[in-house]
Amino acid sequence: MRKLVLGIAGLLLAGLVAAHAQSFPSKQITLVVPFPPGGSTDVAARIMAEKMRPILGQPVIIENVGGAGGSIAVGRVARAAPDGYTIDIGQWDTHVGSIIYNLNYDLKTDFEPIGLISINPQLLVARKTLEASRLSELVAWMKAHPGDAKFVNQNAAAAISGLLLQQLSGTKLTLIPYRGAGPAMTDLVSGQVDLLVAQGAVTLPQIRGNAIKAIANLSPKRSASMPDIPTADETGVPGLYMSGWFGFYAPKGTPKDVIGTLNSAMSKVLADPAVKARFAELGLDVASPEQQKPEGLAAFQKAEIEKWWPIIRSAGIKPE
Repeated sequence: MRKLVLGIAGLLLAGLVAAHAQSFPSKQITLVVPFPPGGSTDVAARIMAEKMRPILGQPVIIENVGGAGGSIAVGRVARAAPDGYTIDIGQWDTHVGSIIYNLNYDLKTDFEPIGLISINPQLLVARKTLEASRLSELVAWMKAHPGDAKFVNQNAAAAISGLLLQQLSGTKLTLIPYRGAGPAMTDLVSGQVDLLVAQGAVTLPQIRGNAIKAIANLSPKRSASMPDIPTADETGVPGLYMSGWFGFYAPKGTPKDVIGTLNSAMSKVLADPAVKARFAELGLDVASPEQQKPEGLAAFQKAEIEKWWPIIRSAGIKPE
C-alpha cells in the first residue's frame, strides 16, 4: 500500500511539473537589469523584452537594480523562486568580474544559463575636449599630468581596465566611482570626468553625435559593427583588452522546459533582421547559434572565468 501511495504521489508530482512547463508563462516575467537606466545593459534588455513579449504571450517587465557593480541585482535573482518568472541579463561584470565584491552567492553554481545574447566590444572613450584623440596621445598626456585623468569606475570591467591601462602604460589614473555607465556618460559628455570604458550601446550614439571621442576598441581585433575604431594594439598600448557580452540567466533549479521556452523566445528575437540591425547600430555582435544555447553560454562563461579570475585575483582589485 505504501509503495502504491508513493507511486501515485510521484505521478501527481510529475504531472504538476509537466503542467507547469506547458503553461509557462502564465504571468508577467521580470527581467532584472543590474545597472541604472540609460546604460548599454538597460538598452539591450529593453530591446529583448519588447520583442520577447509577443512570443511568450506575457509582458516582460524591466526592473533596474543598481549598486555594487551589479552584484545586488544578481543576488536578487539568485534568491528568487526557480520558476522562470525572475531572470537577469548578465554580463562579464556580473557573472565573471564581480568576484571583486563580497558575494553571498556562487557564480558557478547558483544560476541556470539560458543563452548568450551578444559579444560586446568595450570602448575606451574620452570627453570631447580632452587634449588627446589617440591612445598614444592619451598616454603621453597622462604621463605629463600624473593622476589628473578622472577615470570612471562603474563596474568590475572598468576597474580592471583602469588597472591594466596604468600597468601597461606606466601612468596614473584617479578612479571615480559610479553606479552605472548611464550616469557616467552624462558626466563625461558634460566634461566632469575624462575617461570611460563601456560597451557600444551606450558609447556609439555619443561618438556618432560628436559629443565624446572614441580612443580605442579594447578587443584583440576590430569589430564588424564599428570597424573604424582602432584597437589598443594598433594605437599604442598592446594587450589592453577587456571582455564584454550579454546573456540571460535564471535561478538554479529552474526547470529545463522553462529554460527551453525562454531560450526559444530569445533565439527567435536574435534571428529577427530588425534586431540584428539595431544591435549592429549599438556595437553588439549577435552570438552564434551554438553560443545562444544554454550549454553554449555555460561553456562560454566557464572559459571567461578560467581566463579572468587569475588576472583579477593576482591584481588584488577591490571595489571603490
